[in-house]
Amino acid sequence: MEPETLRADIPALDDCVFLNTGASGPTPRRVMDAITGFHERHKFEAPCGDGMYPVAMETRQRAREAIAPFVGADPDELALTRNTVEGINHVASGIDWQPGDVVVRTDLEHPAGELPWERLEDLEGIEVRELTTERGRLDVDGLKDAVADARLLCLSSISWNFGTRLPIGEVVDLAHDADTFVLVDAVQSPGQVPVDVSDWGADFVAGSGHKWLLGAWGSGFLYVDRDRLHDLEPPRIGYFSVDRDAPGERYTYAPDASRFELGTTALAPYVGMAESVDLFADLGMGTVKSRIERLTDRLKDGLGDRLLSPREYESGLVSFAADDPDATAERLAGAGVRIRSIPDPHACRVSVHVFNTADDIDRLLDLL
Repeated sequence: MEPETLRADIPALDDCVFLNTGASGPTPRRVMDAITGFHERHKFEAPCGDGMYPVAMETRQRAREAIAPFVGADPDELALTRNTVEGINHVASGIDWQPGDVVVRTDLEHPAGELPWERLEDLEGIEVRELTTERGRLDVDGLKDAVADARLLCLSSISWNFGTRLPIGEVVDLAHDADTFVLVDAVQSPGQVPVDVSDWGADFVAGSGHKWLLGAWGSGFLYVDRDRLHDLEPPRIGYFSVDRDAPGERYTYAPDASRFELGTTALAPYVGMAESVDLFADLGMGTVKSRIERLTDRLKDGLGDRLLSPREYESGLVSFAADDPDATAERLAGAGVRIRSIPDPHACRVSVHVFNTADDIDRLLDLL
């Protein structure tokens, strides 16, 4: 598939220049057709055919089997979630915290990577330690000191404000040397850059399908390294959480990451996420990267001294300074160009994806 073919399949792009995929991506018809097709199969055909529960079980497993290789995992290491923060909360609530345990996070984290730890401060008396960064750059030496006595480190693979790519593999090695678990918020990575969780070596990785994968809201995943599965005790339980073939009258949790799933839920978003994975396989992540890099180079050249993100390519997220970021984003929206303002730093952020064009970038620059 060529990027132009994808662009033509996204109806929203007929109405505006969309440069806000880092918040949520527009969905192609191909993905939406898979979603609506599943609904029809599940509710029109399955009741008197294969059965709604068998179809549901099959769909859950097929979704894991599609997503797993795309992120470098095995299917049994993935739990299906509704979003990234749900995956982070599974980890936050699954560890047997003791008062005084330390969680380290960077100052680059989205609220999804901040709020669960603040809540644990209140509930469990843990200490949250914040690592200060410089324009999206992590001080690895400072990190080594910070995690020396920590229980868990939480950080993003790509910072949501500056678009910098953090050295996850190096960070994981340092944290593991201190016997510290690592949880990666990968929401800005799948569909934008290749992801290989086994190469990262992290214990837990949370992501979603509604951003760069261009899927539906309500689709996400949590990767749990199989060697860390029993370090998390699920705080909740349901029909889908247990091994229904296990002997005995008492419950036994499922022997894989599906133990974090509870019961009947909206399955169509996972069908859409699996279709998105196939779509990006057809595009090729090399094509995605090269187009985003070329377009962000064009954008950065045009922004000049206003640029806050790194000059060299790291991701499709590009932040720039504006006198009034909120008003700038609102003015651009009125002219049919969608970006967003961000709070820290208070600036404007552009998200450039593979479906964007040089004309999109030039339209934005002309309005600025």
